[in-house]
Amino acid sequence: MSVATSPYSPSAYYIKKGELIKQGAEARVYSLPSLFPQPTIYNPSSSSSSSSSSTSAGSSNPKPNSDLKSRSQHGGVIIKHRFPKQYRHPTLDASLTASRLTFEARSLARAAKYGVVVPKVLWVDEKGGCIGLEKVDGWSVREVLGGGAEGEMEIDDDEEVELDKIDSQNALDGSGTGVERDEQGEGEIEGVNEGWEKIRALGVSQDQLMRSIGSALAQLHSTTIIHGDLTTSNMMIRLTPNSEQPFEIVLIDFGLSSTAQFPEHYAVDLYVLERAFASTHPRSEKLYAGVLEAYAQGLGPKKWKPVEIKLKEVRKRGRKRDMTG
Repeated sequence: MSVATSPYSPSAYYIKKGELIKQGAEARVYSLPSLFPQPTIYNPSSSSSSSSSSTSAGSSNPKPNSDLKSRSQHGGVIIKHRFPKQYRHPTLDASLTASRLTFEARSLARAAKYGVVVPKVLWVDEKGGCIGLEKVDGWSVREVLGGGAEGEMEIDDDEEVELDKIDSQNALDGSGTGVERDEQGEGEIEGVNEGWEKIRALGVSQDQLMRSIGSALAQLHSTTIIHGDLTTSNMMIRLTPNSEQPFEIVLIDFGLSSTAQFPEHYAVDLYVLERAFASTHPRSEKLYAGVLEAYAQGLGPKKWKPVEIKLKEVRKRGRKRDMTG
């Protein structure tokens, strides 16, 4: 696949080296294990100088520096490339792309400043239409809740098509229905997957997971940032073994983010997530109720009340639109 970036863009090199993992109507997403190739470094031989002189002839078997090797294996990179749109005038397209990239980077920086867990911004290449981000190791909430792996083919409101279709049966353990109830009976998880098994092994329940999502969203909205595309695919679960809480929620993909001015903006953000839960995770009403409960608690009664009123209004408009088509 040809890469339509400026030939003078430094991002073009990394895109060619990267693996295309996702494609949407607005951007392509590439993954790189590291920005730099893994070096091959050897420790000096621990033998005597006499033996080292003899081993220089080629008889030694030096060991690699394991510390450097382990460090070089981390630091994965995600590159989002907003490719040129042929239906737009080139000047207008370049201007829109640059402004959207800049706003996305600023939203991420502002969110991180106020303690929201988001990927680190590594660079912004306005001419190349690219933003480089820290790769988050973990699982999406969608995958953990049994909505399917991120590689499965899907089409959402943004006409986004994910690559590398995976048979959903791979997520099952062959135990029959492939539907598992959590220990507290709070809901159902479709299928058994690696992410949920590891999280549950740490003593984390579905209720704790949903409350963590709600708290993360409340923290985000407290910064006046609207995500714009809240789905369970855009929330990652990252294990934090050295912290008090064994995991954290990482919010990703701020390409449609904006600044809120009214309570209705927050309500629409929540309604988008509610619809995502309903469409991707059947029988998830109790799960989303846990998200809202934690969100309201994190936002506080004074801020939550007007958002709650607007959320009810947005729901009514959504139902009416569904009935009328």
